[in-house]
Amino acid sequence: MSLEEAARQLKMAGHDAQVAFDCIGLGDLERAQEHAVTLRAAADAAEVALSRALEDLTPEQAQAAGEKAVTALENV
Repeated sequence: MSLEEAARQLKMAGHDAQVAFDCIGLGDLERAQEHAVTLRAAADAAEVALSRALEDLTPEQAQAAGEKAVTALENV
């Protein structure tokens, strides 16, 4: 998994966290729970990708790949 995938997963987790929060406010606890589960899965996937990157990339490679990943997601 790439840093781009890690960034994408974290962005999805953030979205799911916001939706879960909003659902709680609306009293829709089933939907809040569903989004809490999907945010956890996305966060776990991001953690796996980041762990792998820590093993595989030098700090310089990580910086370059991280900048590329964030730029790619900003353009989506």
